[in-house]
Amino acid sequence: MPRVVLITGVGRPLGSRFAAKLAADDSIERIIGVDTAPPRGDVLGTLGRTEFVRADIRNPLIAKVVSSANVDTVVHLNLLANSDGVGGRAAMKEINVIGAMQLLAACQKAASLRRFVVKSTTEVYGSSPRDPAFFTEDAEPKSPPASGAGRDALDVEQYVRGFARRRPDVAVAMLRFAEMLGPGIENTFTRYLSRPVTPTVLGFDPRIQFAHVADVLSALEKVTKSQHHGSYNIAGPGVLLLSQALRRAGRVPVPLPSSAASVLGSGLSRLGTAELSPDQVRFLQYGRVVDTSKATRELGFRPHFSTPEAFDDFVRSHDLTALIGSDALAELEGTALAWLRSMRTGRGTSNV
Repeated sequence: MPRVVLITGVGRPLGSRFAAKLAADDSIERIIGVDTAPPRGDVLGTLGRTEFVRADIRNPLIAKVVSSANVDTVVHLNLLANSDGVGGRAAMKEINVIGAMQLLAACQKAASLRRFVVKSTTEVYGSSPRDPAFFTEDAEPKSPPASGAGRDALDVEQYVRGFARRRPDVAVAMLRFAEMLGPGIENTFTRYLSRPVTPTVLGFDPRIQFAHVADVLSALEKVTKSQHHGSYNIAGPGVLLLSQALRRAGRVPVPLPSSAASVLGSGLSRLGTAELSPDQVRFLQYGRVVDTSKATRELGFRPHFSTPEAFDDFVRSHDLTALIGSDALAELEGTALAWLRSMRTGRGTSNV
């Protein structure tokens, strides 16, 4: 069992919830939460005995925090999924990658350290038409992410693997979470789904997996309190097609030609939605599904929420209301598809 745990990113919703979860376990002697800003006032009171330290992990002084407290377990949750509130993509990359490098450098020197846990993402696998049906943890991506959070996570994982080789006495675990949903969780994908009219890529209906925030917290706790090491995919069982997700949320899909997919991400920002990176746009084309059997087999972890259940809970918690009824939406989709077929047939006839 861990004795002194340091959690990064405690000023954000996931970090504060995880700190509160560990604080309820009296077997852990001390919990230190690190971030550049404290959690919101209404959240701060839920952290219990967690000690908040205002510190930037990009600063080498983080080494003093780790060494002076004799930290034996570090849980790194400060991998940002988007650049909201941090000053743009360059600042986001600096926090994600440079911050991880400085934290690992501090941990490299910490003789007391025995455990290092990293929150990663399934975005490291990228999205491609040549992808396997299910990504296992050792699968090589056909089209690695080139930008955004996926690229940052891929870089961070490389540095973490280097750290694990240099410190074989430290048990290192990386949890790759599918798109996270649940009460209080806001990210690029939830904002994409929050628009009544939602752009999609014409001719594509990708398979998607989700991880409920309650299962994310449970997986983090299980790994933090164990000596398991390696990489683990974490997602709710089952999949949803993007069209099914939009229908469940009452959204109206607006298919755009694949030739316009490159401008889809920036176009969303003009609609008041967080901009999607090119890799996230590819995700809306090809999707991504991972194999979670390793986590079940080695960790004994079984999510409480399936992918459809996690999505339905997201719809309820965000009080999404349909712009038009499901029957009318189905009729509208049918009409649009019939029109596209007629246009395609007309072009084929004229070419003859």
